[in-house]
Amino acid sequence: MIRPRLLLIDDEPVLADFVASVASDCGFDPSLTSNDAAFRESFLANRPEMVALDLGMPGMDGVELLRFLSDQDYQDPVLIISGFDRRVLESAFRLGEALGLNMVGPLEKPVRADDLEQLLNQVRPTLVR
Repeated sequence: MIRPRLLLIDDEPVLADFVASVASDCGFDPSLTSNDAAFRESFLANRPEMVALDLGMPGMDGVELLRFLSDQDYQDPVLIISGFDRRVLESAFRLGEALGLNMVGPLEKPVRADDLEQLLNQVRPTLVR
């Protein structure tokens, strides 16, 4: 069975590794990036079946990436994982929906493994083409 690709951008290596490990256990093929340029390059080179992104990172913000994904006419699930408070997460989620993105989540940091597993296990069957 083909494992859907999950492209993750997060500047915290421990959290990125944790998310990648859970995603792999849930049947995804995770790919990690830690900055905007690497994320865009990876996305364009090998379009993923799912994207997970952090909203707050040095030198960029997640809203720019939501716009980038919308500009690419990306239709697959987009998960926000962030340490911002719930109101910020929900407004970013609504913005993603307004941009026409297929938003899932959001999940607050610190992410609990069972919350992430549940979400990924719900989404994965919709991605196997």
